[in-house]
Amino acid sequence: MRNTKHRRPVGASVMATAAALATALPFLAPPDAAASASPDRPRTSLDWQPCPSAAAKAASQQCATLKVPLDHKDPGGRQTDLAVSRIPAEDPASRRGALLLIPGGPGGTGLDRPSTAKLSQRLRAAYDIIGFDPRGVGHSSPVSCGLPYADLSLTTLRAWPAPDGSITGNVAAARRTAAACARNGGPVLRSISTADEARDIDRIRQALGERKLSGLGVSYGAYAGAVYAQLFPDRTDHWVLDSNGDPDPARVERGWLANSAVGAEDRFPDFAARAADPARADRLADRPEEIRPLFLDLAARLDRTPLPWPNANPAELNGNVLRQHLLMALYSDSRMDGLITLMRAARAKLDDPHAPDLPAQPVPSPQDIEAQQQTAAASLATLCNDVAWPRSPGKHARDVAADRVRHPLTAGMPVNITPCSFWPAPPAERPVRITAHGPSNVLLVQNRRDPATPLTGARAMRRAFGDRARMITVEAGGHGAYHGDDRACGDALTTTFLLTGARPATDISCPAMRA
Repeated sequence: MRNTKHRRPVGASVMATAAALATALPFLAPPDAAASASPDRPRTSLDWQPCPSAAAKAASQQCATLKVPLDHKDPGGRQTDLAVSRIPAEDPASRRGALLLIPGGPGGTGLDRPSTAKLSQRLRAAYDIIGFDPRGVGHSSPVSCGLPYADLSLTTLRAWPAPDGSITGNVAAARRTAAACARNGGPVLRSISTADEARDIDRIRQALGERKLSGLGVSYGAYAGAVYAQLFPDRTDHWVLDSNGDPDPARVERGWLANSAVGAEDRFPDFAARAADPARADRLADRPEEIRPLFLDLAARLDRTPLPWPNANPAELNGNVLRQHLLMALYSDSRMDGLITLMRAARAKLDDPHAPDLPAQPVPSPQDIEAQQQTAAASLATLCNDVAWPRSPGKHARDVAADRVRHPLTAGMPVNITPCSFWPAPPAERPVRITAHGPSNVLLVQNRRDPATPLTGARAMRRAFGDRARMITVEAGGHGAYHGDDRACGDALTTTFLLTGARPATDISCPAMRA
């Protein structure tokens, strides 16, 4: 996490750790035109300055602060700060515009993405690469629910049921978190939503002086990008959405979380193959088919006998912590190696009390905890302000019981209750429906075995866009399909589209990039 303590606004004066948590309101048309797609207002220029040290990953990256309305329905009212960054095009003579990188999450930061994103060098030559911290996080105006440190644990925020399937503790935690957000979140918390992030993006476009933006949104950023393309279709140039959830306004974020159970099942065979690779000296078993029962048995043993894990949150390795680590490990092949190491250490300690203890984790700094607070608050605000959530604990308990049987790897967590069920205020507007109305300038890229945004959701996004979009399915696992390596089929097609607008004539599949 970046240092956020005692930050000053970026510019002239100078995270995802939270859950991806609706059955929703019936859909109406996009929010009123005055708020969603009004003509350009007078442009506010950006005063580019050196970036704060915590965000300055490349010497060429510059930062600025942009003031945007706290409430876009009241553009002359109270303002809030957005931190914006750029790396200018490396070949000014061939510059074709600005490429906005839309961060994931929700609740993720993006100010350093121009420096750290894996992009083709051809894109860096042709585009100003633009990043930003969404409202509430990083160097933008901050938000916090003031949660107790224990409630920042992902096994609390993601509402893993008790080992026996009970959700009593989850209901209490959800009520407690919603009350803390109502008490401490303030007006910034209430202002956070996907539709307002899209409006913030258009203010960034105006401040850059660009008639149109090209964009690359990943994960939640793909959904935010889809909403922008719906509300401001004529302001999009070449628009790439990577790792897509189902945009159905009757479900939106609640559906994404529920679908992560399917995503984990889709991706787990890749982990099993890696964990039983004969070339690995630290393999967990000799055959891939042994890994699933081994994992489930180890999680059950840790449910019964948690192991101390100093400085972790919680300070023990229990079954739900292991399950959460599995979901995180499935995001990329490289993360799987850490889970293999953790499982070996846990098995050894459970089998032999004299085996080495689990190694202590780094002690989080106050800045780390502040960043976690921001991520948790901004994530919850987006999820809960976007749509209305069902409130019945009894319904959630029934859903959890059924899901534990269907998807034992995730043990009912994806359909469990969240603070959104006790959120203090209803959504200010109804979710945006993604439609085929607008220019045909959208490219979806998607891994076939994505643990967080499974292929079923991406196909739903593709159907929603109709002829506006084409889709590349990469025959690979993991979360995030574009890696900026033009030797790979999917990456090369994506780069070419961003540079020229040329897309495949039909939806296609691409082989995975060989290691």
